[in-house]
Amino acid sequence: MRQYWWKILSIALLLYTFIAGFLVELPHKVAYEDSNLYESMRNFFFHVPMWFGQLILITVSLVYSIKYLRKPNATTDYYALSFAQTGTVMGCLGLITGAIWANYTWGAPWNNDPKQLGAAVALLIYLAYFVLRSSITDMDKRGRIAAVYNIFAYFIYIPMIMILPRLVESLHPGGKGSEGNPGMGGNSLDPSMRIIFWPAVIGWTLLGVWISTLRIRVNILEEKKHEASMS
Repeated sequence: MRQYWWKILSIALLLYTFIAGFLVELPHKVAYEDSNLYESMRNFFFHVPMWFGQLILITVSLVYSIKYLRKPNATTDYYALSFAQTGTVMGCLGLITGAIWANYTWGAPWNNDPKQLGAAVALLIYLAYFVLRSSITDMDKRGRIAAVYNIFAYFIYIPMIMILPRLVESLHPGGKGSEGNPGMGGNSLDPSMRIIFWPAVIGWTLLGVWISTLRIRVNILEEKKHEASMS
């Protein structure tokens, strides 16, 4: 993690995403035919990759929580905490960019759409994780309880944003009764958008990892400072 190449790659990919995302000519069918997206479609290069990055970050947090339960270690606990923190922030940014997009395509920033509600509830569950941690002073007890809750939160999160919205009527592409938008999903993603979308996913994910590593160092330093003041 102390090597810098991946940090440089993150900056380069995000610069590419911002420049290409705002300057690329959108596929006519995606932006205009059978759609009301128009130029707001450019938000696709930011909103969706943020959610991809968030899912990756909280998955890493899940792995470290499992590792902590198998072999308790303060550093492992800090890794789980820091990746969960960064993932939650990225999820909030995804929710905000989604609300901005919804305002232009659905007429209001919040429409009580199942995908919006699921994402909001999932983020609240993770916020409760941080509140739970801060309420426990004993390190060992805090680590164990937080790890169990983090695992619980993750397996609630997945159905809330990826399964339940597909089972009910939804305005969001991919939901039940939604025809989606041509050229936007899965194998149908237009090639001119794919060459920006996937670098954006990698860029946002690497940025999240970068921020998480900084948070880990801060958490470890704060703990050492606390231990020094207690001794």
